Amino acid sequence: QLELMECGGGSVQAGGSLTLSCLAPGYTSNTYSMAWLRQAPGQEREAVASIWTGGGSTFYHDSMKGRFTISQDKVKKTVYLSINTLKPEDTAMYYCAAQSETYPGTWYDRARYNHWGPGTQVTVSS
Repeated sequence: QLELMECGGGSVQAGGSLTLSCLAPGYTSNTYSMAWLRQAPGQEREAVASIWTGGGSTFYHDSMKGRFTISQDKVKKTVYLSINTLKPEDTAMYYCAAQSETYPGTWYDRARYNHWGPGTQVTVSS
């Protein structure tokens, strides 16, 4: 089991910025991709962004392009999600996830990810 631990969430004013971190101490070359997903109260968990750990390719939900940036630091075994110009609708629990098995579906398919962190709450006030 790959342990994931998110941090960096908090309460911010609309228009502000946050950078979430996901530490994966057990990260290995068998970790194919990592992603951030979020879940607002009463809504389904949705994919925000993903990064292929090998080549560094990134993918974003169409509605989040431009304000969200996913990145990784392989030495620190950490994946980041930077969010700028935060909006109240960004309020959600943000989860880090990792894929360590091959999967034929899309990057935004939650079933792709077989390791999950406990989440970090982001609350944006207007």
